[in-house]
Amino acid sequence: MTEPATDAVPTVRSVTDTREAYLASLETLAAGTGPFALDAERASGYRYSQRAYLIQVYRRGAGVFLYDPPAIGSMAELGALIQGEVSILHAASQDLACLREVGIDPSELFDTELGARLLGLDRVGLGAVVEEVLGIHLAKEHSAADWSTRPLPESWLEYAALDVELLVDVYDDMVRRLAEADKTEIARQEFQATLARETKAPRAEPWRRLSGVHAIRGLRNLAVARELWLARDALARERDTAPGRLIPDASLTAAAKVNPPTKRDLLAIKDFRGRTSRSDSDVWWNAIATGQSTEDLPVSRPASDTLPPPRSWSDKNPEAHERYTEARARITERAEALHMPVENLLTPETLRRLSWNPPAELTADAVAAALRNHDARPWQIDATAQTIADAFVESNQRAADEVEEPS
Repeated sequence: MTEPATDAVPTVRSVTDTREAYLASLETLAAGTGPFALDAERASGYRYSQRAYLIQVYRRGAGVFLYDPPAIGSMAELGALIQGEVSILHAASQDLACLREVGIDPSELFDTELGARLLGLDRVGLGAVVEEVLGIHLAKEHSAADWSTRPLPESWLEYAALDVELLVDVYDDMVRRLAEADKTEIARQEFQATLARETKAPRAEPWRRLSGVHAIRGLRNLAVARELWLARDALARERDTAPGRLIPDASLTAAAKVNPPTKRDLLAIKDFRGRTSRSDSDVWWNAIATGQSTEDLPVSRPASDTLPPPRSWSDKNPEAHERYTEARARITERAEALHMPVENLLTPETLRRLSWNPPAELTADAVAAALRNHDARPWQIDATAQTIADAFVESNQRAADEVEEPS
């Protein structure tokens, strides 16, 4: 791994894991200069919670600090220190929730992953961006590690430190590139939208995300699937273990499809296996028994405002299909001209919804109003409203001409 060309890299990284050391480190960070580079490591796939098990901070003139949030507790003092300064994160939407959980809530954001997208870089992972911008190879072999491990191996700490130590140099280069591409304001709006984005409300029926649930037939079998999912979720929360590490989705759906009459029959199901399929067999059997006896049966298909897949629109809504096809082609061309992914110019869901239910007047102003209702940013509206309006008018006119043609 090539060493960064910024500050000298210490031979041994250490973790700040007491409040006294944490508070003392803030004086050093306060004496540094410029933006703060932040990152957080969770234990997704190992733990139920999405809390941060390591938080990394770098500032020029201060160096890198690796914090142990479970040991330190609230880090609101660091949250106060970064106010008024730029906080640099990569793929910020992944880390903001766990940072805010301990009191770190940036007031000004620069997201290097989002910046890479707006600049049209081919690859936007942190390693690829660092290599593209700085010419430094950044190995990512510990990205899926169990960061709740204690003590953390030295190689993991080095990996974690480099994730922030290089971000300020990446930031400097991206600021320049965005300015040269006349995308500084676009980036500002996108970063602000990331900070302002509200946490999604919990799903009304999260158990319906169980893999394979759509293949389960019968309301009673669905009830069994629901109770199994709820039992696993409660046990995973209690043990702070990722649900899939207790027992995989495939085992739950296999049991729900069979709906076994006894615990012995449950344990005889070939696909019912997992770390706790036997050790917690009473939990799973009790869940199945509840599903078999409950009078609260789930509906087969809950009410939803989800649109049908576009591939079916030509039959279900031909006019919407024509609008969507024409508009998507033009938006794709617009994105290519701006050298950015089409999904960053306008989310596919927004274009689908406008195509399915267009404004009454197909003008740029009416389309702009509709885009605002879908939380499009001002720059996105400026770049797409006229394009979409023109596409909708063209598709409608083409449909009208086809109707008027003599048979």
